[in-house]
Amino acid sequence: MRDRVLSGMRPTGALHLGHYHGALKNWVRLQSEMECYYFVADWHALTTHYESREVIEKNVYEMVIDWLAAGLDPNQCTIFLQSRLPEHAELFTLLAMGTPISWLERVPTYKDQQEKLKDKDLTTYGFLGYPLLQAADILIYKAKYVPVGEDQASHVELTREAARRFNHLYGKEPNFEALVQACLELLPKDSVKRFEKSRKQYQETGDTKALEGALGYIAQAPELDSKQKERLEGYFKGTGKAILTEPQVLLTQASKLPGLDGVKMSKSYNNAIAIREDKASIETKVRRMPTDPARVKRTDAGDPERCPVWQFHKVYSDASTQNWVTQGCKSAGIGCLECKQPVIDGILSEQQPMLQRAEPYLLNPRIVREIVDAGTQRARITAQATMRDVREAIGLNY
Repeated sequence: MRDRVLSGMRPTGALHLGHYHGALKNWVRLQSEMECYYFVADWHALTTHYESREVIEKNVYEMVIDWLAAGLDPNQCTIFLQSRLPEHAELFTLLAMGTPISWLERVPTYKDQQEKLKDKDLTTYGFLGYPLLQAADILIYKAKYVPVGEDQASHVELTREAARRFNHLYGKEPNFEALVQACLELLPKDSVKRFEKSRKQYQETGDTKALEGALGYIAQAPELDSKQKERLEGYFKGTGKAILTEPQVLLTQASKLPGLDGVKMSKSYNNAIAIREDKASIETKVRRMPTDPARVKRTDAGDPERCPVWQFHKVYSDASTQNWVTQGCKSAGIGCLECKQPVIDGILSEQQPMLQRAEPYLLNPRIVREIVDAGTQRARITAQATMRDVREAIGLNY
């Protein structure tokens, strides 16, 4: 069975090249290596844009077309819509019952976003709780990995804490101690002694080697079935049965593609190139990019490291072109428009297969809806199975 990955994006409409190099390119690679679930986070869009309901539906399908254009294959991954699965909201509610408010207030993006979006009223329960909704999105699929940049790692850590707390509160079966004892009696006495010694060592000092050794032994023990192995793992960690899986961060390399002005690419900064932008617009935008301020005249020498265009060369140009740019810029041997042409060619070359993949979906939008419907149905089966375990653990299966 392949490891499971979960990731999502807010529906902001058509995506730009920053999205592609920062996340989508990685998503496309992962879909052939792991079991990938990618969702449209439309509820999350409402946490900051709850007054903009009229654009959400259009944005959802525009974004999915860009996902498909970038290379996501619905036969290799599950693409679905968050708001079609009320199980996400149910798990969010149940997690909220035992999650301290202080955990949510300390998430770095909570105050950061309030500062950046001063024009919006973000003193809402939805905004405070969105990291916990994000945790529910991940935990309901028992994902092992969440691909994120370093700035989002704190959200995954909150998810791990929420899972740990839930398992601590609800993971122990009513007759847990007796069931554990029955499991231990199946094992050789010498192995049990070593196991108990390692458990004490781990719980008292946090010895990770003791943890790894014991879990490795449990996983290979032929005397135990899968449920007994899970029970002993919980006993060793001091939690109980792992109803919700603690996910691991799968760090995505930070995007090397800034905006046209050298700062982060964003539609709101008006410095972005859309994944499906037309050729003439791309050429105009790149030719108008600012360059090294030292190159006032064509004969002035410059330094590529001070020029936003150089960051695009690092993504789109091969080594020989980069050498040509470096030497030509520093010696004033080439002009800025000459320097920009390989970037234009590189973007258009990368974009061509994306435009070809997008074409059938643009001609027949119904196909996109069918892909989302099918993916949502697949995701529902997994989500419902997790919620059956959750309800049973809490005692809501009556």
